[in-house]
Order: sequence, then C-alpha cells, then structure tokens
Amino acid sequence: MRNQTLERFILKKLLNWKNSPNRKPLILKGVHQAGKTWVLKEFGRRCYENVAYFNFEENEALRQFFETSKNVSRILQNLMMVSGQKILPEKTLIIFDEVHDSPDVINSLKYFCENAPEYHIACAGSFLGISLAGPSSFPVDKVSFMQLDPMTFSEFLIVNGDANLASFIENTDSIEPIPDAFFNPLYEKLKMYYVTGGMPEAVRMWTELRDVSAVQEVLSDIIGSYERDFAKHPGVSEFPKISMIWKSVPSQLARENKKFIYRAVKNGARTREYENALQ
Repeated sequence: MRNQTLERFILKKLLNWKNSPNRKPLILKGVHQAGKTWVLKEFGRRCYENVAYFNFEENEALRQFFETSKNVSRILQNLMMVSGQKILPEKTLIIFDEVHDSPDVINSLKYFCENAPEYHIACAGSFLGISLAGPSSFPVDKVSFMQLDPMTFSEFLIVNGDANLASFIENTDSIEPIPDAFFNPLYEKLKMYYVTGGMPEAVRMWTELRDVSAVQEVLSDIIGSYERDFAKHPGVSEFPKISMIWKSVPSQLARENKKFIYRAVKNGARTREYENALQ
C-alpha cells in the first residue's frame, strides 16, 4: 500500500500570497471536492506557527460574531475564546471555511483588509454561493482570488511516486516523439488519471488501494454531492429541472453536435422552460 503525501502546485502560489506586500484576504475558489480545505490546512501547517480553523457550516453559531459587530478586534477576540486557538498577526493562518452561506463573514473581509491587514485570512466555500451572496455583502476590491482545479497529470504522477515522469513532462517544451521508455508508462498512467478525474479523494483511493471499484465509489459520491448542493442555493423551485439537466450532461457531451439539446433533458422540453435552470 502506498501512502504518498498529496503535493499541490498551488501551495507555491499561496506562499507568494503570504509574502506579498499587497496581500488581501484570500478567497480560494474551485469545484466542489477539489481539495480546498485540505490545501489551506496544509499550507498553514507548512508556513505558519499555527492555524485557526473555523467552519461556518458545522458551527453556525460562529456567524453571530460577524452579525453583531464589524470591529475586527472584537471578532478576533471572540474567535479565540470560542476555539481556544491563539491568533497572532503574521504568524497565524486564519481559515474561514464554508463561507458561502454567511454574507456577514464575507463582508467582514473588507474590514480585515482595511483595518487589520497584518492578519492572514484565507476563505473557502462554494463560489456559486459566494457569487449569489449579493453585491451589498461582497467586499469588492478588498479580497484576492485564487483558483484550485482538480489535480493535474503531473500532480497525479508525483503522488503515485513517479516524480521522474512528472519531471520529464515538465521539461518537455517541444512536440516530438516520446521514447518508449517514457511513453509506455505515461500512457498507462494517463488512462488511470482520466478514471480518477484528478479528484484528490479518488486519487488518494487509487494510490492507497489500487482498486478501481473503490475509485468509482468515491466519484459516485462526489457526483451525488453535487446534485444535493443544487438545493442549497436560491431558486430551490428550479431544483427538479436542474437535476434533470445535470443527469443529461453525459448524453449531451456524447453528441457530435456541441449545442445544448433541450430534448435530451426531456421529450418535448422547450428553451423557455429550462433556460433559467440551465443558467
């Protein structure tokens, strides 16, 4: 059994953010289950004295600190008391997780940026939820954004113990035949990379168990969680239509005609009935 540590290239970008003289509170965006929480915790473990982690979905009571005060010092004092964690300027990474349903938390980033830039704050949450929070609560120009995508093929190779193959890819800058000594293993590993979709949990399952059925089970759970998340956002009345559109995606992608076909969602479906749900 292998137990390689996940290595994400975005950690280098996060270090640049930490050291930037113009650093603002950070919002890490990306698809569901791409590993945003893990990346931020791992970054904090490597680059700070300690991490102060707050999950606003698991502990909704934390939101009250932001609803009743815009005073950064008071908010930090309350967070330290409730968590038992010290929060020190420049030395503590403050992680606000699952912030998409907490507009007051998102809005507070403005005050941290303006009045307490010495505190390092990184947030994670559904970017769709954050976008739907509304312009009145979003701290325009007071936050930085960073995108976390599923794992790249190079990251997949490294976690599988094939850093030599990853190095070969990274150092190849021209289109030319690949020697068989590299091509054959790369070809086999690329197929498995496609099976995992680069999703960190699926990749971890493959590296530890080498069991395709276990990988497929993880991916099935992720797809199911996407569908459940649709119901969390405004316009829940559209959920049945959204669900039907979601389930039609594989057949839509299998078509040579790349135009979205409403009839693939439901026989007789018309644009005006489903366009809002599609958006």
